[in-house]
Amino acid sequence: MPLLRFLKPYLHRDTLLPLVALLLLLLAAFKPTVPIPRNIYSYMLVMDISQSMNTKGMHWRGNEVSRLDYAKHLAHDLVAGMPCGTRVSLAFFSGVSVAALYTPIEVCANYATIQDTIARAEWRQAWSGNSRLREGVDSLSRLLRTMPEQTQAVFLTDGEEAPRLHTFNTRDLANFQGAGDWLMVGIGSKEPQPIPKFDENNKLLGYWSAENFVMQPGVAQISQQNLGARDERTASSANDRYQSTMDEEYMLKLSQEIGARYVNGDSLEDVRSEMGKLKPSRRDFSPMHVDWILALIAGALLLSSYAPQRLKKLLKRLSHRLSHRL
Repeated sequence: MPLLRFLKPYLHRDTLLPLVALLLLLLAAFKPTVPIPRNIYSYMLVMDISQSMNTKGMHWRGNEVSRLDYAKHLAHDLVAGMPCGTRVSLAFFSGVSVAALYTPIEVCANYATIQDTIARAEWRQAWSGNSRLREGVDSLSRLLRTMPEQTQAVFLTDGEEAPRLHTFNTRDLANFQGAGDWLMVGIGSKEPQPIPKFDENNKLLGYWSAENFVMQPGVAQISQQNLGARDERTASSANDRYQSTMDEEYMLKLSQEIGARYVNGDSLEDVRSEMGKLKPSRRDFSPMHVDWILALIAGALLLSSYAPQRLKKLLKRLSHRLSHRL
């Protein structure tokens, strides 16, 4: 054919390989995807925003941060590492209940929205300063049953029950009915730290007094009106401050009671690994980006087109030097 005869002088290795590499790079610029079958996960990231989460003692990239800020950084990186097709919901826990901000949405199409929601999470969004964790897991179970598809809960909390548990305010979870797999993630240091008290403008007023957390057996606080109500006083001196720690022992026990997994949140990779062990919502086709594969092939073609020429030049130089020495 006339076209082939015209192109034949140009269809040699030195021009063909760079041309193919250029075409692959142009194709990669459109970020193509191919559907592949894989497990599709649907997660609800539940963030404890009660006042104990304002406690310092955590570290992120060399800086000391509060438990809540650490949970936000952790959630950000977890979402950033999720493959397309994964669905994510964000929920807050405070007082005795859990509230979802939205049902699970696809992570890649809504990435900016999800990350913006995480970044804006703060303690002032809480409807109660206390944290009744045993009541909260029951609320979360009811919430998960309303989701459009099976959703696995990832609960980021320090495990602190405030006020402290006693016979009259400890909810019996013997008949607890969960909804899918759960993962409890412990957030906080085991070193005692005071819980700061802020005003509505986020200005530090002081620290919670130990008296705020003392409950005498039989004292009311079991009615709906005063369920977990805290005294508004703050500590007057360092000796009066209530010292808070992450209650890992309690979270391990609670996880066993409700059939959940537990992992310490100090390691991002440990949390990510445990999330991968939860049951997937379904198995379906999910898009996989192949632009990076096309770019790698293009790079390999370019190297292969120039490498032989450079190798020949190198061998020629070596033989020339050897001949001179001989």
